[in-house]
This record gives sequence, structure tokens and C-alpha cells, in this order.
Amino acid sequence: MTTSAPLRSRSSTKSGSSASGHQTAEKHRAMQAQQDLHDHDQAAQKPGKTTRQGATTQRAAPGPGHEEPTPPLPRHHLDKPGLEADMQLKPRYQAQHYRGSGKLDGMSVLITGGDSGIGRAVAVLCAREGADVAIAYLSEHEDARETCALIEAEGGRSLALAGDVKDADFCREAVGKVVKTFGKLNVLINNAAFQEHAASLDELTEERFDETFRTNIYGYFHMAKAALPHLQRGDSIINTGSVTGLRGSKELLDYSATKGAIHAFTKALAHNLADRGIRVNAVAPGPVWTPLNPADRPAKEVEKFGATTHLGRPAQPEEISPAYVFLAAPCCSSYITGIVLPITGNAGDGA
Repeated sequence: MTTSAPLRSRSSTKSGSSASGHQTAEKHRAMQAQQDLHDHDQAAQKPGKTTRQGATTQRAAPGPGHEEPTPPLPRHHLDKPGLEADMQLKPRYQAQHYRGSGKLDGMSVLITGGDSGIGRAVAVLCAREGADVAIAYLSEHEDARETCALIEAEGGRSLALAGDVKDADFCREAVGKVVKTFGKLNVLINNAAFQEHAASLDELTEERFDETFRTNIYGYFHMAKAALPHLQRGDSIINTGSVTGLRGSKELLDYSATKGAIHAFTKALAHNLADRGIRVNAVAPGPVWTPLNPADRPAKEVEKFGATTHLGRPAQPEEISPAYVFLAAPCCSSYITGIVLPITGNAGDGA
């Protein structure tokens, strides 16, 4: 399989779409700064909490082949949109225990939010299974270059596309570049997301509510609509939902609402496209160690991330990514459509 240079679509990082991505990233940092200031003020008004001496954290069994990070995790806070390169404790995405077997040979895959986290881990496995992989991302160029290098190390061709999925024109442009570069599009993986916590409904502004919906659900809609003319019978769309869309999250009101909408959108679109032989499914992860949460939560809360799951820790991206390969590969899931697959570290979660 031929390879391409990292950031093969390098010109796209200088386009109007890229400029829009940088503007959105600045907007997200402003929202984050406002919430951080509010958190600081609220913390100053609360009496200090004493820490129980001698307390220990129950550590869950590690994932296959590696010792997984378990709480307490590093106290670390990232500026949005959050660079994986800046994380003190790097997420695991290589899935060294996973052996490719050509499940996606000759296929072309587009992953939004593909520069880091779950998107990066999925990109690596799709390339390992024989696919060419394009990643769309907001403005995290350093992470995108690394992901492209990883795709190519697996033998696939890479394509990086910087822009904002809220913009329908960018979505059409991105899909067009994928088809022009790889000759086709077989799998769309909607994964890009915006998340910022709010302790109460009073803290959640209409501007932020709108930003979350336009990124997390409008972005999926725009990408699906752009991809549909190029998808053929046997191709598929995979959406990233969340455990928050299954059972809500106290301080992620808007984010949880968008993930519930994604689950419903997945099921409805699967029904809508069934006659065309295009499958639509979703993966609903629980807590996963990616830049998304250190770029949201205060540092002192990050150290407890994932501790309340039955397995006592967050997932690594490489523990989530095989599910996307399973749903993308016709040899594995040709009779599966309209499901929301929960991978949450908990017993009893379901769609």
C-alpha cells in the first residue's frame, strides 16, 4: 500500500477552514477561562475538606499487556482544545496486543476528531486493518502530524483536514478531499466533540449550550449529509455517543443532551438508510483517558477521573478502538445496524 507524507493535505491547514478552526479554538478557550474563574470563586467560598488519612484507591486489573493508569491520576489541566502531546500521562493508542487481519483492506475511512484520543486510536487500527485514513480536526496540528505518521507506519495513506465541523461547507470540502485523494469513502466516523462542565443550570449560558449542540450533533449531521452521496451498499457510518447519553451527567447537562441526541440520530438514520444497505451504529464510551477531560475539569478533579466505574479506572483509547473496527468491517457486522454499543467499565449500562 502506498504511503503519503504526513499532513498530505498541508495546504488545508492554511485555508479558510483552518482559520475558522483556530477562531473556534479561541472561542472555546474563552469559555473555558470563564468557567475556570467561576470554579475558582466557588471553591474559595466553600470550607476546605479534610482528606481521610490512610485511604487507598482500589486498583482495577490492567488492560491486556499493559499497566493501565488508575486513580489517582496526574493533577493536570489543559487549555482547550487540548493537545495529547501536552498530557503528562500519555494515553495508550497503539493496541500492541491487536493483530490486523485485513478486515478493512482497500477501504477509505474519515474520522472527525481524529487527531488524538479515541480518534487517534481508531485511526491506527483502521490503518492496521488495511484502510487509508483521513482525519478531520480543529486546530491541533502537532497531534494531527503525529497521527498521520502513525497511520503511515501501519501502511496506510493519511490525509489531515483542519476545520470546524459546525461549518457545513468545511464538511463538504473535507469529504470531497477524501474522495479525490483516496478515490472513495467507505466509512465515516463522527467523533469530534466539545465539552465544558457547569455545576448548575445557572452557569450554563445559551452561547455555550448552542456551541455544544452545533459541534456535537450538528457536526454529525453535516458530515453524514456530506458523506452520503459517496457511500455505497455495504458502507457505514459510526457515531461516538457516550455513557452520559445513556444515564446523564450532573455537571454535563448540554453534553449529555447532545449524546442522547446522537444515540437517537444513530437509530433513526440506520432505519432511514437500511434500504440503501448503509449501516449506521454508535459506540457509547464511559470515561476514557484522552485530552477531552483534562481540557474540561479542574486539575484536582482530573485525578479522580474514572474512579467510580466498576472497574475503578478510565479506559484507554486502545480499549475502545476495536469496537469501531468491528462495526466498520462488513466481515464482522454486516447484519448489525442501529445499535448503541456501551463500553463503560460498568455492569448494567445499556442502550
